[in-house]
Amino acid sequence: MSRNQPGATTVDDAEVARFSALAGEWWDPRGKMAPLHKFNPVRLGYVRDQAAARFDRNPKRLDCLKGLRILDIGCGGGILSEPLARLGATMVGADPSATNIEAARLHAAAGDLVIDYRCTTAEELADAGERFDIVLAMEVVEHVADVPLFVRRCAEMVKPGGLMITATLNRTLKSFALAIVGAEYILRWLPVGSHQWDKFVTPNELEIALEQGGLRAFHEQGVIYNILADRWQLSTDTDVNYMIAAEKA
Repeated sequence: MSRNQPGATTVDDAEVARFSALAGEWWDPRGKMAPLHKFNPVRLGYVRDQAAARFDRNPKRLDCLKGLRILDIGCGGGILSEPLARLGATMVGADPSATNIEAARLHAAAGDLVIDYRCTTAEELADAGERFDIVLAMEVVEHVADVPLFVRRCAEMVKPGGLMITATLNRTLKSFALAIVGAEYILRWLPVGSHQWDKFVTPNELEIALEQGGLRAFHEQGVIYNILADRWQLSTDTDVNYMIAAEKA
């Protein structure tokens, strides 16, 4: 059996429809995407620092990602793609939702940013032979139809010596209490139904998928919400949110 069966898809149509309905909310920091805006600085810092270490850059330079081709798969409205472009990266933002891509294009144009936004999927990009220094799958794997296939197709696009960085939610009782019950039903940070707990991915499951895709996970980082400071921060606690960096030899 072929590892990549013809017609195999990573797209969950229900998830795409859910996020397409929020296309007008992406850039409202006080709207339904407010939690993602608060989360953005910590994931941006993690990507910048991992990239700087891998490609021998000074992370304090405003153009520290210059010359690096980066794919932001499942980019939504471009909340992460834009600051990475400002750091000098050559950005490709991909999302299966046409309405999300349109929102991303309009916002980038308003800010005079050049970002190659495409309404497409990981498998279509991989089939086209696209290659990148860094592939980002941030808050995406818990929304795809087939995690191993998605990770494998993303891994195909990582150049030798490059990175894949993933941020997602762990499948624990703690994540159910905080990310589902707390964030969606009690605090109303997110629309009810934004996440399905059974689709959360444990670090071990993600590392196995990365390994099967020919990558080696070398750094795992937890992220927690500091209520007193009203911000997200890096932590050793991976029970709810975590990020993993993996390399291709």
